[in-house]
Amino acid sequence: MNRQNDLAAEGEPEREFNPGIAARFPRKTAAGGALIRDPAGRILFLEPTYKPTLDIPGGIVESDESPYEACCREVREEIGLDLPIGRLLVVDWVPAHGPWSDSLAFVFDGGVLDHEPLTLDPTEARAHHYLTLPEATPRLRPSMTRRLTLAQQALTTGIPTYADFGRPI
Repeated sequence: MNRQNDLAAEGEPEREFNPGIAARFPRKTAAGGALIRDPAGRILFLEPTYKPTLDIPGGIVESDESPYEACCREVREEIGLDLPIGRLLVVDWVPAHGPWSDSLAFVFDGGVLDHEPLTLDPTEARAHHYLTLPEATPRLRPSMTRRLTLAQQALTTGIPTYADFGRPI
């Protein structure tokens, strides 16, 4: 079944009890990223062109796009591969900071690449590296290190984790 059929099956949306209230509710940003590894278990990190820290392939969810769909799209755009993105590993709430509103970061299992050539989008990433988490940590925000630690644990346990700013609840 596709999304349009699912929406039709839901029936008419409920009416607003106070006209215009839906537009006044807060909005959150969401992002979907992929934990992609090499056969040695090292994580694929990108050097983004737009920020100083390393990141995993993925990005911001667009309007009416699921975090999973965003992850698949962003991986395809950023590294040029149409990967079979797997199960959810982590959902992490990130608080508002500076100009950025609070957000939800979803990390999915991106699988293992065995020397597949990557085609980086030069507007998104200037380089890529396969690194262990300890090797990458000096070039990551602390919350990303915590989030990826949880993602690696979820790979092992098979249990997805919810976290607040990288700290499991």
